[in-house]
Amino acid sequence: MTPTLVAYFSATGTTARAARAISDAIGADLYEIAPAEPYMSADLNWNDRASRSSREMDDESCRPAIAGTVSNMDAYDTVFVGFPVWWYVEPRIIDTFLESYDFSGKTVVPFATSGGSGLGRAPQRMQQIAAGSTVTGGKLLNGRQSADALRAWAESL
Repeated sequence: MTPTLVAYFSATGTTARAARAISDAIGADLYEIAPAEPYMSADLNWNDRASRSSREMDDESCRPAIAGTVSNMDAYDTVFVGFPVWWYVEPRIIDTFLESYDFSGKTVVPFATSGGSGLGRAPQRMQQIAAGSTVTGGKLLNGRQSADALRAWAESL
């Protein structure tokens, strides 16, 4: 497999578990897309239109700051990008991540966790943001996946 990075944002730990499973299964490097200002429980209350996550998702131009960077992004040909689905798309912090690097010529593989929806428009939006890359259709990874199943998925890309 080509040099691969699994980058993920996880608000509650669910996506982090999926990211670690992918990284372990395919031998990829792992990077957490950590917000500069961590999300608290109240920030994630999607039923509250005044919550931080609701306000961010209402603002298409919102780009929450990320704590840290990938120092060697040029080394990776394939980047798996994981996130919880928020309002049928990727959270705005994923947009920040995608705009922070040149993804030209890279393959971007979305994967997500969700309490009740699929990837929605996330792959299409990510393709627009990561111009010059090839964004695959992605995969929803709710529940535990075997290492063999994750390897087979990665090899099929």
